[in-house]
Amino acid sequence: MKDTKRQAVGQSLPLRDFDHSLPMALLRAREAVMREFVPLLRHHQISPEQWRVLRALDLEDGLELAELSRRCYLLRPSMTRIAKNLEERKMLTRKNSAVDQRKGKLFLTPSGRRLFSSIAPESIQKYQNITDNFGHKKLELLYDLLDDLVNSLKD
Repeated sequence: MKDTKRQAVGQSLPLRDFDHSLPMALLRAREAVMREFVPLLRHHQISPEQWRVLRALDLEDGLELAELSRRCYLLRPSMTRIAKNLEERKMLTRKNSAVDQRKGKLFLTPSGRRLFSSIAPESIQKYQNITDNFGHKKLELLYDLLDDLVNSLKD
């Protein structure tokens, strides 16, 4: 088995091997999964981040930008840019709050719903392929372990 720890220059504790570090392992896994989905999304002229927004709004339409940003794990400036792009493409619409005109909620338009509905069945098939290749039990275990990792690192 390969030694996965090395002494970093000027450090008293060993540094994990670059390829065996948790961030790199998570990035490799993300890239492998996204290779399954990106061609589908490109075919529909949508980015993975835009797809996340459409999915979130399909689950709960009428979210404020800040909440949508939080749910989609997107920085606020990126979320603003994505929302503007999707609005220009008539996938989203913004409705201002009657109470506070500075706050608005984003909603899927009929075009946005049609796009979501055309991508969703293909996305489901991609998930099924991943499940078939990796195994249902292993995938569920992975979800549980990743949730445990996130929870263990919360403040």
